[in-house]
Amino acid sequence: MLEGFVAPGGESRPLRLLRSGDFAAWKAAQPEAVRGWLDFLGFEPAARKVALHPGDGERPAGAVLILSDPPSLWDVAAAAEALPARTFAVEDPEGLLPIEEIALGWALASYRFGRYRRDERPRPLLALRPPARARFLAEAVFLARDLVNMPASDLGPAELAAAAADLAREFGAEIEIIVGETLRERNYPAIWAVGRASRREPRLIDLRFGDPAHPRLTLVGKGVCFDTGGLDLKPASAMRLMKKDMGGAALMLGLARAVMAAELPVRLRLLVPAVENAVGGDAFRPGDVLATRKGLTVEIGNTDAEGRLVLADALAEADREKPALLLDAATLTGAARVALGPELPVLFTPDEELATALLAKGRELAEPLWRLPLHAPYARLIESRIADLDNAGAKPFAGAITAALFLERFVTATGCWAHLDIFAWNDEARPGRPRGGEASGLRPLFAFIEERFAAARGEGP
Repeated sequence: MLEGFVAPGGESRPLRLLRSGDFAAWKAAQPEAVRGWLDFLGFEPAARKVALHPGDGERPAGAVLILSDPPSLWDVAAAAEALPARTFAVEDPEGLLPIEEIALGWALASYRFGRYRRDERPRPLLALRPPARARFLAEAVFLARDLVNMPASDLGPAELAAAAADLAREFGAEIEIIVGETLRERNYPAIWAVGRASRREPRLIDLRFGDPAHPRLTLVGKGVCFDTGGLDLKPASAMRLMKKDMGGAALMLGLARAVMAAELPVRLRLLVPAVENAVGGDAFRPGDVLATRKGLTVEIGNTDAEGRLVLADALAEADREKPALLLDAATLTGAARVALGPELPVLFTPDEELATALLAKGRELAEPLWRLPLHAPYARLIESRIADLDNAGAKPFAGAITAALFLERFVTATGCWAHLDIFAWNDEARPGRPRGGEASGLRPLFAFIEERFAAARGEGP
C-alpha cells in the first residue's frame, strides 16, 4: 500500500466530489447544521476548493471537494493537501473521476523526500486500495523525483548507474554499464570527453527488457549528475540547482519502470549517458573538436552545452537499431525555460502524427506539453568553419531550437523520434507537485506508449 492510504472498511469520513454547478442542490439537501456551517464559512464552490462540514448525529463530519471543469487528478491532490489528518473515503456517486485518477492524485500529493530529514507532519489518509496502474505510475514518478532531489554528493554517475541496476534486478532486465576509458575504446568519444575531467568516471547505462520480437521502444535520458559548466564556468546562482541536470535520465528511468511494471509488449531499451561536467586539468576546452559515435565532428563553442554532446553518442547508438519509437529527454536549455517557463516541457519532433498524439495526451491528462518547431534554416546557427557542427553556435538566438536541431543530426534512420526539453523541477508547489524534483511529462509519455503499442497485445486497431 502506498503511503497516504489505508484499507477500506474502518472508520472514515466522507469526501464528496461535486461539480461547482451541483453544489447548490447538494447543499440544499443537507441537514440544517451542514447548511448553516457552510453559510457561516461563506463557502463559494470554486474549482479545487475544499470545505469541511459538521455531522448531524446520523452522519459523520466530512468534506466536500469542488472539481475543475473538466475534473482532474490534481483536484484530488488539492484536497489531500488541504484536509486535516483524518481518514476519508471518497463519495462519487456520479462517477466524475475514475478511481485510478483519484488514487494517483492522492498518491502524488502524499510524496515526501525524506532521505535527510523525516517529515513527521500528520497527513490525511484515504480509505482506498490503489489500482495497480495508479500504484506503478506513482512509483515511477517517485523514483524520478527521488533521483532529482538527491544532491550530487550522493548521486554521481556511479550511483545513477546503481539505481538503474537496482531497477534491472527488480524486473529481471539485462543491463550493461560501460565505464571510463572503455567508452573511448567502444566508440563513445563524446560521452568520454565530457566526463573525463571528473574523478567520478563517466559511463553509459544500457538496459534492455522484453521480448526481442516485440516492437522496439528506446528511451534516452541526459544523465549529467552535476554541471559546473566546465571551463565556461557557470555563475554560482546558475550552478545552485545543477544536481537536477540528470532530470532527463530520472524521467526516463521512471518511464522505463512504468513500461516494465505494465508489461507492455515492447522490446525496451534505456540508454543513459551518466557524467559529471567538471573543471579540471583534463577538461575539454572551448575550441576543441570532438569526435562522436556518428562520425560527425563537433567544435566546442561552449563547454556548458555538454548535454547535447553526451546525448549525441547515445542517440547515434539508439538510431542504429531503427526503433519503432525513440524518445529522449533532457534538461537541455535555459532558452526553453525563458520561452515557456518551468511548467511546460518543450516538445520537438519532425513527425506530425507523433506531435499531435503526444500533445493530445498532455491535454487529456492535464499535464500539457508544448511544441516548438525544428526550424531547419536555423541550422546555420550551429555551423562550424572547421568541423561538421558547433555545439553552441555564435548567436544567442533560438537556443532550444538549435539544440534540438543539433540532436536531430544524430537521428537519421529512425522514423519516429521526439525530444523533450524539460525543467525536471517544481519551482513552486502546486497540488500534487511539491517543490523539488519532478518527472516532467511522464504521464502523457506513458499513456501514449501504452496506446501506441496496445495493438501488439491485440487490444487496439
